[in-house]
Amino acid sequence: MIYQRTLKRRVSATGVGLHSGEKISISLRPALADTGVMFRRTDVAGGISAAISIAANVKNVCDTRLATSIGVGDTKIATIEHLMAAFAGLGIDNAIVELDGCELPIMDGSAAPFVYLIQSAGIEELGAPKKFIRILRDIVVEHDGARICLSPYNGFRMEYTLEYDHPVFLKHACTSTLDFSSKSFVRDIARARTFGFLADFERLRSMDLARGGSLDNTVVMDEFRILNKDGLRLDDEFVKHKMLDAIGDLYLLGYSLIGCFKGFKSGHTSNYQLLLRVLEQSDAWEFVTFAEAEAAPVSFAQPVFA
Repeated sequence: MIYQRTLKRRVSATGVGLHSGEKISISLRPALADTGVMFRRTDVAGGISAAISIAANVKNVCDTRLATSIGVGDTKIATIEHLMAAFAGLGIDNAIVELDGCELPIMDGSAAPFVYLIQSAGIEELGAPKKFIRILRDIVVEHDGARICLSPYNGFRMEYTLEYDHPVFLKHACTSTLDFSSKSFVRDIARARTFGFLADFERLRSMDLARGGSLDNTVVMDEFRILNKDGLRLDDEFVKHKMLDAIGDLYLLGYSLIGCFKGFKSGHTSNYQLLLRVLEQSDAWEFVTFAEAEAAPVSFAQPVFA
């Protein structure tokens, strides 16, 4: 049987919010089977005892501009996609995430620090079967020049193509494919950092956003080149980060996927639209469990450290 997973113990870290620029503390805690991923804001009035819980669920998505945000009422939590990708990549079904700010810390701009946190906490199997969503027919979204699709596939495969009219992208891979497993996620996806353009940073800062953005947590380009001294970690780091974001966004369905994801120029908004389309087209997918780990087409073996 493939069982649900949680963390063995509590683990904490601190970092800076990408947009707020404020120091944020985060704790990851174990959770019971069928809890899912739950976020708690501990900085609300009353402290931890009054913390509002927000399920990491597509129904709670409240904003997809610049990042993926969830919220309940006036309480919101932004930039959750990198941590959600780490949970998805390591097969963590249940966890409590506590933080004392309105957004997750950006860390180094990738999912690798969150992978390290999860592995430091340890991974524990629970006595309940892990559910997968298996795609039975194509589910497609086209919006504003982007195209995104989920189709049947005996595994979890990702195919992504990005397109930017910028000289840097002419020198680096703009298409990538990946057959997903915990090993391939840690090795090929988790280290890919978010990226942006210097002109956009200047515009965002004039709007009191991106106050925590820097060359330490973002691959930044001016009109001609990459400004980071050490360049890219991977030749296809731009594409891989888009895939990382998609993995995190897709995990807001609450379950690991069996199918093929194909994205062209897609981002958080089109990812969200795809999730809504999945919920609308309930005849296009089914829940499955696996009595034997060897029968599952998606591997969640304990990975090595990132």
